[in-house]
Amino acid sequence: MSRKPSFANLRDRATPPPPAPAAPAAPADAAVADAKGPASRQGRKQIAGFFTPDMSLAMHMLARRQDRSLQALMAEAFNDVLRKYGESPIGE
Repeated sequence: MSRKPSFANLRDRATPPPPAPAAPAAPADAAVADAKGPASRQGRKQIAGFFTPDMSLAMHMLARRQDRSLQALMAEAFNDVLRKYGESPIGE
């Protein structure tokens, strides 16, 4: 039966690889942007909710028919609610 080779005998003849060159440091702004998400989300807060599958499907289909994003439709709905209760709409 053959025996598996031992890597111990390679220890003496193998030379360690040279250290890899240090990568250039990223600007501080890029590190902060990466930690907080994409630039398109800077200065924004998430509003989320749980809805029935039927509501989700209806909203996604409406967004598709209107060629708008779900987020744009939600902003429109939130602005309508703000107007209904006498608040100023935000516009986004």
